[in-house]
Amino acid sequence: QNFLIDENIIKKIVSITEIKNKDVLEIGPGTGNLTQALLRNNPNRLFVVEKDNNLSDLLDNKFSGEIEIINKDILKIDESKISKSLLIVFGNLPYNISTEILLKWIINLNDKKIWFKELILMFQKEVAERIVANFDTSNYGRLSIISQWKLSIKKIIDIKANCFNPKPKIESSLLHFTLKKDYVSLNVKNLELITKVFFNHRRKMIKKPMYQLFKNPELISEKFNIGLNLRPQNLRPKTYYELAKDFKNLCR
Repeated sequence: QNFLIDENIIKKIVSITEIKNKDVLEIGPGTGNLTQALLRNNPNRLFVVEKDNNLSDLLDNKFSGEIEIINKDILKIDESKISKSLLIVFGNLPYNISTEILLKWIINLNDKKIWFKELILMFQKEVAERIVANFDTSNYGRLSIISQWKLSIKKIIDIKANCFNPKPKIESSLLHFTLKKDYVSLNVKNLELITKVFFNHRRKMIKKPMYQLFKNPELISEKFNIGLNLRPQNLRPKTYYELAKDFKNLCR
């Protein structure tokens, strides 16, 4: 685990949004450097998820009574049960499971189970670039499309390796996510399947995946104004959402 130690970066993170009197969740607090800065901004309640038993004990001693520690694996938690208020989430996510955490939150999110207001999360720089990528770029793919389905995403800052201890071999990026007011209502399993099949052939024309997935690719091509000689990265996210929304009918 790499702990953020740069005070200027910590101040920048905490200043992104107002947390006074709000319920806040921090993922992977480590030794509590960001935790300390969050507490100085007077949240209503501060929950922290720390899987490591030793770090959990250290945090308990350091912030006795000031924070509520959840000593569990973030992938096994139902975040909607943490607070009755919408949470503002901060996280220096473990890089090996960062996309898994994000996709879990997006996929399980529905109108009846909205549990967060904002996400302020750190990712490996290369992963962050895939999350925010626009169509028609080399970084654009499944992660971009699924991430941008329900969330508006803004890149805040790149963070150098020397801002951490121990110093990692990679750079990081901080992203700010907010919920979209309107998004296409669809079955996420269909979106996952369509993007998987398309981007398995990311450098080839979409004709092949279209024939794999749909009964009448030519009709679908006309209906959605999709040229069969395009490549997966040429299609806007909205096109993938519309295909996923109507997937059942398109397969008949």
